[in-house]
Amino acid sequence: MPNWAIAYVRRIEALNYRLGRFAMYMLFAIMAVLLWSSITKILKVPSLWTLEVAQFTLVAYYLLGAPYSMQLGANVRMDLLYARMSARRQAIWDLFTIFCLLFYLGVMLWGAIDSTAYSLQIGERAPSAWRPYLWPIKMIITLAFALMILQAIAHLIRDIATLRGIEIPHPFKGAVDR
Repeated sequence: MPNWAIAYVRRIEALNYRLGRFAMYMLFAIMAVLLWSSITKILKVPSLWTLEVAQFTLVAYYLLGAPYSMQLGANVRMDLLYARMSARRQAIWDLFTIFCLLFYLGVMLWGAIDSTAYSLQIGERAPSAWRPYLWPIKMIITLAFALMILQAIAHLIRDIATLRGIEIPHPFKGAVDR
């Protein structure tokens, strides 16, 4: 494998690992917002912002954690046949499916960029009493799809390396099981 490919895989996986670890802690932010929402409802002074902040945080948690999940191999797949395959056969199967994933993510990224640009252009706000701007969460969605594409390419490079009999070590030894 060329040195640039190995460096690419290491950098993207290090970035997605750190961002994924950060995203894991966003669950506590969601819990805090929902706890605050419950407390204010009990006190009969409900907050207008809690539902949307919880939703936006959940979207960020889910989408920023997606590349990390792919890196760990924790994403959902049908392991009925895949788990019984050799590493080489799994790499061949992954080579086919990764192009389907890249196409899908490319379409999603294109839509996210278009939606974010539109949101910025018109100053789009949520149709609620609180009326927050939507462009911040749309930028996070766009970033998440871009990172997922970069992680999928890193996965593709790893599969090509596997077919060539080369193993690229993970940047965080022991943290990632393959």
